[in-house]
Amino acid sequence: MLKLIALLVFMLPVLPISTFAIQSPQITNVYNRNTVSLNGKWKYIIDQAEIGEKRKFWQDRQAKNKTALLEYNFKTASKINVPGDWNSQIDELLYYEGKVWYQKSFSFKKQEGKRYFLYFGAANYKSNVYLNGEKLGNHEGGFNPFNFEITDVLKSTNSLVVSVDNTRKKEQIPTVISDWKNFGGITRDVMIVEENETFIQDYYLQLKQGSKNELEFKVWLNGSDKNNKVEVNIPGLDLNKTVKAINGYAEAVFKVEVPEFWSPENPKLYEVVLGLKGTPLVDKIGFRTIEVKGQDILLNGSPVFLKGISLHEESPFTHGRAHSAEEAHMMLNWAKELGCNYVRLSHYPHSEHIVRLADKMGLLLWEEIPVYWDIDWENPKTIQLSKNMLNDMITRDKNRAATIIWSIANETHISDSRNHFLKTLIDFTRKKDNVRLISAALLVHGDGSTKNVRVVDDPFGKYVDVISVNQYTGWYGGSPDFLDEISWDIKFNKPFLFSEFGAGALGGFHADKLTRWSEEYQEWYYEKTLEMCKRINQLKGISPWILIDFQSPRRTLPHFQDGYNRKGLISSEGQKKKAFYTLQKYYLNKS
Repeated sequence: MLKLIALLVFMLPVLPISTFAIQSPQITNVYNRNTVSLNGKWKYIIDQAEIGEKRKFWQDRQAKNKTALLEYNFKTASKINVPGDWNSQIDELLYYEGKVWYQKSFSFKKQEGKRYFLYFGAANYKSNVYLNGEKLGNHEGGFNPFNFEITDVLKSTNSLVVSVDNTRKKEQIPTVISDWKNFGGITRDVMIVEENETFIQDYYLQLKQGSKNELEFKVWLNGSDKNNKVEVNIPGLDLNKTVKAINGYAEAVFKVEVPEFWSPENPKLYEVVLGLKGTPLVDKIGFRTIEVKGQDILLNGSPVFLKGISLHEESPFTHGRAHSAEEAHMMLNWAKELGCNYVRLSHYPHSEHIVRLADKMGLLLWEEIPVYWDIDWENPKTIQLSKNMLNDMITRDKNRAATIIWSIANETHISDSRNHFLKTLIDFTRKKDNVRLISAALLVHGDGSTKNVRVVDDPFGKYVDVISVNQYTGWYGGSPDFLDEISWDIKFNKPFLFSEFGAGALGGFHADKLTRWSEEYQEWYYEKTLEMCKRINQLKGISPWILIDFQSPRRTLPHFQDGYNRKGLISSEGQKKKAFYTLQKYYLNKS
């Protein structure tokens, strides 16, 4: 069925975008294609009163030609950096949730016989995109890429207008309530992608499930000439093959010598060159196996303990949404210094920069969509949004060796509608990608007879590959010494992870270990929690909450929180707390 759907998608006629304005299927590996960046200063208008649609901000009201570039609506507008959120750049928008209109003028010279696509790394949350007075389309979801074909609309001088609205609504993903700042804006790179009339839009190249020397390959073409030969060249494996696409799709299995496996200790990436009519598309891909056996996670056939940390995509120096390759380096270098071989990218898909850098640095990844707390479980739109987000996340990152776990939810309460919703997402994910593990961050409870036993029995656990729970005993409930008495009753014979644990501390605040919000209390909490971890034989990994303090408007305790979640091992100003070194010592001594 999936093959048939793929064929049908690529058999659609190529229509002029002004006639049939829809979002194009995602173009992958954009950073290795011919691109022109549109990053930089953009004009903006705050539209709290919702007047932009009525006044048609994307057109010039005073021009007879609707594509004239007099920029009437934006001629006195201030400027803002793109990529970047508006909350951290403009004081009056610190907590703003609503609509903002962006405008960018640019010149462009088209090449004969080429096609052009406008690509957004992400914009939060709902976007409408217009070029030269024509609506290209819209996108919903704050953390995934999207693109539109602009070949027939692109001119020598251009006006690009984008409305972005981060208003929270019940049916959205995430829903109205979350525990992080709802940064609005065009938060990742914007670029024009140049391609041939027919080109490789997407591809898949991974070790075949259950094999160590067979590569499964799939390729999707975009264009009118869909019956073409695609060359596959991996010099490091002496592989040089050709496959024939029919109606824009081809698949094959290549037998090779057993590759040098990618791992945290040896993050080997092979150069892969795909060719269509002599035009190369280059990528670097690692090959490794990931599976579960009983209570173990096996990486390349050997048990691995996931020494991790959780991460929000927020910079401690700009106090805004992190988006650059440099910020990705900073955060993952901290994770490596901590002794990690694993990072949980929570609670939404992070930028492609950080995923590709993890590939190079040898950091295993958990990737997640923002099905967070209790969403609108019975709304068909909500489940479709979740599938769209899963599809976009998996499409972008399916060739990255670093990514080993897809997570479909965080801290959701048990109900029949929730169970059905999440089971639907698991089925969707397994059809989309059958070579990675699936999990979700679940909740735990007492067993009803003794407060010292933590029971893991969420019925959803039978569907996931890895049992993961968030637990905060010693911070929410009791003090750290109570952890000495805690035992765990895990009802599933599967690998067990602590996807979260943690305690808050205000960086630089020192007192005795009994004083909450002190670095000493957080350090004591980590010491006791890690001692408890040693007593759980089924435990195969942890990703404590969290690497860096991050903003959350619902955290209002004066002086200690002031709008921040302070559970970071690094402060909101980039300073390491004492617990950083406690966890580092544990990891350095953990085999």
